[in-house]
Amino acid sequence: MNPKSPDQRRAGVAATSAEPHLRVLRQFRLVFSSVRKHFQTMEKRAGIGGAPIWAMYLIAKQPGIAVTQLANAMDVHQSTASNLVRGLVRAGFIVNEKSESDKRVVELYPLPEGLKLLKKIPGPYSGVLPQALSELDAQTLQELERNLQLLLGKMDIDERSAQTPMAMM
Repeated sequence: MNPKSPDQRRAGVAATSAEPHLRVLRQFRLVFSSVRKHFQTMEKRAGIGGAPIWAMYLIAKQPGIAVTQLANAMDVHQSTASNLVRGLVRAGFIVNEKSESDKRVVELYPLPEGLKLLKKIPGPYSGVLPQALSELDAQTLQELERNLQLLLGKMDIDERSAQTPMAMM
């Protein structure tokens, strides 16, 4: 008998239905459930949501990062990043300072309380879905992107939500 890997066991849960669309629906449920569970765990341990935690991690990883760079790293609108920064500043986790070289640029730096916060939280800080996607090979990602585009074409979607972190949905 050939024992199944954990990945095969997890994938097998979705294969119990004979209808292909129901199997895929079940897979989406598993993805969303995993994402929600991870963010709930993060919030329970930290007292703040997943998106601010991800922002805090990026700031700690790159002290002096600008708000525009943070927005790009998170693939969110700059106003979303600015709102996350405001909350982190108010909570005493980061400090923002004008750049020495360009006073129009605000640089972000972690404070000891913010670094302490990150130590309490299980990774991945970006969330389980971005982490899992980053571990897929290029061909698989291209196929997934193409197939999801076909799916999105069948749905009434709000393009603006594409840049909303899943932790904020």
